[in-house]
Amino acid sequence: MLLALVLAILMLPGFMKAPAELRGKRLKQLAWVAVALILIALMLSGKLSGLLALFGVIFAFLVRSMPLILRYAPQLHSIWLRFKAGNPQYGKPGHEPSRQAGMTTAEALEVLGLKPGATEEQIIQAHRKLISRFHPDRGGSDYLAAQINQAKKTLLSR
Repeated sequence: MLLALVLAILMLPGFMKAPAELRGKRLKQLAWVAVALILIALMLSGKLSGLLALFGVIFAFLVRSMPLILRYAPQLHSIWLRFKAGNPQYGKPGHEPSRQAGMTTAEALEVLGLKPGATEEQIIQAHRKLISRFHPDRGGSDYLAAQINQAKKTLLSR
């Protein structure tokens, strides 16, 4: 450990004089070597099994929570596709999302996750449920909130 520290101190001036691209490449290599050495040390000390068990627990949690995630996937998936198709530049600093002039009834039903023939009460409930999740004040996106609001407006004005 002390030898590694002494070598690092002796190599530091040469490292700082190197071009930025070379320094970045060397730092990445050093990070991979450090990860490999840590994994070897964990393996030799018998503690690698604990790390692998942690990964197993995380994987099992994700697999078991998948039905909950997929329950909301149709609505989230359709909104995400509209978001991506609407304006690929959205999210860059100084760039506002494009607001499309109108939305078809079919698109509005898809955004709110409703079927044709939905009642006014069902539209309002679906809107309230989605907007409470995706409102910008609660960490949601302005674009998604606008799409949800536009869908409600389109369906209630038909």
